[in-house]
Amino acid sequence: MFSLFESEETKRLKSHIINLGALAKIDGHIDSAEMDHIISIGERKGMRAQEVRTLLSDSSKIKLTMPNNDMDRFDQIYDLVEMMLADGIVDDHEMEFCIDMAMKMGFRKAVVGVLIKKITTGVKDGLDREEIKEEAITFLELQ
Repeated sequence: MFSLFESEETKRLKSHIINLGALAKIDGHIDSAEMDHIISIGERKGMRAQEVRTLLSDSSKIKLTMPNNDMDRFDQIYDLVEMMLADGIVDDHEMEFCIDMAMKMGFRKAVVGVLIKKITTGVKDGLDREEIKEEAITFLELQ
């Protein structure tokens, strides 16, 4: 009811949570590791666990809103890639979803695959988010 009064930041956060849920549901369901991961992202951004669950259970009413700056775009792609890796299985459909979302957010097709690969490798190698972000930004600046 009060969605008319939500800030753009809140709309973007809800949209991001919905995107994460859509990625998790590609294989037909959201498993507990994926749900825990989505909740942790929501909590990091100020949402309560129940708000995240409620949002995912009735996501059809949320209008998707894309991030409007490079840092937010990177953070959302990073979260999507982490989500893709959460259950330990990288499905081709999940990878396609991440690539599609990156392109919708404004990343050029020529760099999307490499960007996602850099994030995936960094996460698997145990690098922290900021290290991966610095490397990715350096790569993007050279493109």
